[in-house]
Amino acid sequence: MDKLKIALQYILPKHLLSRLVGKLAASESGAITTAGIKWFIKQYKIDMSEAAASEPEAYKSFNDFFTRALKPGIRPICQDSDIMVHPVDGAVSQLGPIEDGRIFQAKGHSYSSLALLGNQAEDAKRFEGGDFATIYLAPKDYHRIHMPIKGTLSKMTYVPGELFSVNPLTARNVPGLFARNERVVAIFETEQGPLAMVLVGATIVASIETVWAGTVTPPAGKKIFTWDYPTTGPDAITLDKGDEMGRFKLGSTVVMLFAKDAIDEFADGVEPEAVTRMGQPFAKLDD
Repeated sequence: MDKLKIALQYILPKHLLSRLVGKLAASESGAITTAGIKWFIKQYKIDMSEAAASEPEAYKSFNDFFTRALKPGIRPICQDSDIMVHPVDGAVSQLGPIEDGRIFQAKGHSYSSLALLGNQAEDAKRFEGGDFATIYLAPKDYHRIHMPIKGTLSKMTYVPGELFSVNPLTARNVPGLFARNERVVAIFETEQGPLAMVLVGATIVASIETVWAGTVTPPAGKKIFTWDYPTTGPDAITLDKGDEMGRFKLGSTVVMLFAKDAIDEFADGVEPEAVTRMGQPFAKLDD
């Protein structure tokens, strides 16, 4: 059955399917939308007591529900200055050193940081000898993405690509998965050096948003788009630790890249398959 699931992903028109689902998710269809949300809550056992609006009827579209806000204070941000926090609710897929420019995906699979970053060679050089962490967001999770540390945006890159599922089964079976899928790369300047937040698209992920650009939807095609941002002055975009930086409309994966010596050690219990909760300690920063 697993082999069939993987084979189907190569055959199905993933982009067309994703765009169609995206239109449905954005539609405001009253009772039909509410019924779909109720089914989703039951199917994935979503704890709506954490949501700012706990009743399904409060959401005009499925996208509104999927990107729902949490109640204030329900995800307290660790304020220790030497601690980096989890950017999302999810589960750790993999983490560790970037070795010879390669990132571990799953047993038997790795991919290059250069490919992940859209073949931007100067960007990839900045993370040589650094560390990475990959976090998977399941359908039941909160789908807003927050800053693990304070940073100022310096560059965004949109990389077109496939739309394979990014669940653990696919990660174990599709080579170079995260460097093949459509993605948005945001690079921030921090006191610990550059930080890359890579938001990876997936099957039926209708879109990826950032707080500074809204929905990132360049024209269809294979062209890579880049945007540079000022890091000083009134137009600089600086986000504090815990600030929202983006959203997934239908879930996916975040891959983070850290500069060499930025991280002293990952926090206790942070390992593959560990559950993550936004705002909790993720890693200790190097002095």
